[in-house]
Amino acid sequence: MSVATSEKTRQKKGSGFGETVKIVIQALLLALIVRTFLFQPFNIPSGSMKSTLLVGDYLFVSKYAYGYSRYSLPFGPDLFSGRIWASEPERGDVVVFKLPRDNSTDYIKRVIGLPGDQIQVTHGVLYINGKAVEREKVDQWVDDDGVRYDRYRETLPNGVTYLTLDREPDGPEDNTQVYEVPEDHFFMMGDNRDNSTDSRVLSAVGYVPFENLVGRAEVIFFSVGDDSPAWQFWRWPWTVRWDRMFTTVE
Repeated sequence: MSVATSEKTRQKKGSGFGETVKIVIQALLLALIVRTFLFQPFNIPSGSMKSTLLVGDYLFVSKYAYGYSRYSLPFGPDLFSGRIWASEPERGDVVVFKLPRDNSTDYIKRVIGLPGDQIQVTHGVLYINGKAVEREKVDQWVDDDGVRYDRYRETLPNGVTYLTLDREPDGPEDNTQVYEVPEDHFFMMGDNRDNSTDSRVLSAVGYVPFENLVGRAEVIFFSVGDDSPAWQFWRWPWTVRWDRMFTTVE
């Protein structure tokens, strides 16, 4: 092989490696842009939103739904305060937010109270501004551990309906004080009412600042039994909840 041919071969190899690196960097940048400004994946680690969301659900959250705050960015750098292109959530939205007391933990709950609202729970019945939220018993729901819950359909004042679980009529958070939601804050509750640490517990969650909202839950793109790690793909045929794939979050 001539010296010229050998040099050309080395140049081709170098060019091929450089192109590969460039493609990888471009793909990473595109993924970062999508994750920051459009959709971010989350998984459900607890049962506080049963039966709407189950442990092992993986879902996409729209980052643009409420505009952008510093918590829209990776690691939440303190570059600016408030929100840009802000749009307030609607009552009944299922929202991912940063826990107010540490600003690093992601929670997912349903928006129940808007700024200025008065919220109270009495004997398991939700009251908004002094009026009981319509609540109809639907059936009994049994979880993967065989625990039975009464399941209700609640209808909020704006017409949004969803299912809640109630294991006992007078659980720890079934009788509360009257909460007055401050300006630029929201009151969040889990659909699994007797197993949810949410805005009813002021010392743990409390009122959630608008700035802390990360995005709105949109669609479940994958779901696997809570005792089966998602990476064990060889178990998917019998552990994946196929009926939950690509269902919208309501």
